[in-house]
Amino acid sequence: MKLSETEKKIVDAVASRADALLEDLKLHVGLPTGGGNKAALDETRERFTTRLEALGARTDEYPGDPKPGWLHGVAPGAEAPPTVVCRRVRLNVDSDMPRVLIAGHLDTVHDPRGDFRELSINPDGKTAVGPGCVDMKGGLVIAVAALEVLEEVGVDSSWSFFLNSDEETGTYHSTARLTAESQKHEFGIALEPALPGGELAIERMGAGQFMVETRGRSAHVGRAFTDGISAVTKLAECLVKIGEMPDPERGLILNVGPLQGGPVVNAVPDLARAWGNVRFPSQKESDEIAAMLDALATEGDGLPSVRVERSFNRPAKPLTPETEALGLRARSVAEDLGQSLPFKSTGGVCDGNIMQAAGLPTIDTLGVRGGGLHTPDEWIELPSLVERCQLLAVLLHRLSAGG
Repeated sequence: MKLSETEKKIVDAVASRADALLEDLKLHVGLPTGGGNKAALDETRERFTTRLEALGARTDEYPGDPKPGWLHGVAPGAEAPPTVVCRRVRLNVDSDMPRVLIAGHLDTVHDPRGDFRELSINPDGKTAVGPGCVDMKGGLVIAVAALEVLEEVGVDSSWSFFLNSDEETGTYHSTARLTAESQKHEFGIALEPALPGGELAIERMGAGQFMVETRGRSAHVGRAFTDGISAVTKLAECLVKIGEMPDPERGLILNVGPLQGGPVVNAVPDLARAWGNVRFPSQKESDEIAAMLDALATEGDGLPSVRVERSFNRPAKPLTPETEALGLRARSVAEDLGQSLPFKSTGGVCDGNIMQAAGLPTIDTLGVRGGGLHTPDEWIELPSLVERCQLLAVLLHRLSAGG
């Protein structure tokens, strides 16, 4: 399929914005939205919603839901960031135009107080490094620009833009809203960066978190050692069992990270905790992992005791016929633009997992190309600002025009 005259106008309009795309990326990379930095999150949210409202969107803000208190790093009384949804009012109210949900997260993993704070263009002029430049400030920048170009060219479309601020920490504050919005649309697009080779992630594993807490009885090590019951020893026994659970060939992955034990060395510890992460390829393996973890828990008031908490909040995202069809539509656009868009599976998770689990066919790596995600070397391939913006804009046009 060749580009239509309208699509050629879209492509040219995006190309004319090359400098503006780069300047916009510099601006947003310079807003340190990691670490729950409220001021930068609020400013970023306002800047994007203002531009979307200029296109005829109505903005609705929703308070964030609380996280489970047992999750690692949850601060007591911490304020949950809001989620906003900008809904485009269709020009033709009688149209049965398909509705597209575009999802992007404002937060990054980078310390807002650190030295890694701005976009730096490399000497080759083709790449740049900066916090969140690909994950996912670049995706947000190209998506808003794509919608502006469609308006400029006169292309009608029906879309909602979902903006949350907690994707990097599990989407706990915004999962319920994302699920509800997904059920109101026909197509889903998440703005995660392309995979390392520019591929489209067509299939993802699921993920979850867990905590194992053990209780014992404290005692002085020298005077009453035998009166004590070590929670750390019991936790160690549990960790050995967890270490036997992974089966990577089947896609069963469990990893234990932070540990907490007794506060001093000369007292038998009465409390110990371990937090971990799991990955799984389907609901079957998710249930299997859950059952193995739950089996560690003890009943009754006897010591030592074991309590298990878990939250497998990102279901697996298997390849479905509907998602494959949407991916093929995106690939067709890429090929018409002289680009390639191979498919690939990944163990990473994102909000696309939640969207598809809600019944929405979703492709979720239509953001920019780059690498070094979550590191001080995060980099972006600068030509991808224009190229992926063109891809996204033409795809949105075709979805709006032909379903």
